[in-house]
Amino acid sequence: MAFYAVTLNDQTTDFVEDADAYQQEGPLTTFFAFTNQREIIDSWSVRLASYRTADITAIRRSSPSAITSFDSSGLAATAGEVSLAS
Repeated sequence: MAFYAVTLNDQTTDFVEDADAYQQEGPLTTFFAFTNQREIIDSWSVRLASYRTADITAIRRSSPSAITSFDSSGLAATAGEVSLAS
């Protein structure tokens, strides 16, 4: 499971913990947790959070164990941060 930092248009950052993946569903981007060793988003996946896609400026993924600190904007600082969307 991963830790996602979602930066929105108003420069706030929300954190989604224990998510395995995210996907666009119509006008929303939804974060999911998998169940029972599954590795795909399907009807057994658990929806954790949804955001209007138009409001998202960035999504950053990291492993919870890689979180070392938070910067002044509230974003998690990691050793190997990967930006997935911007």
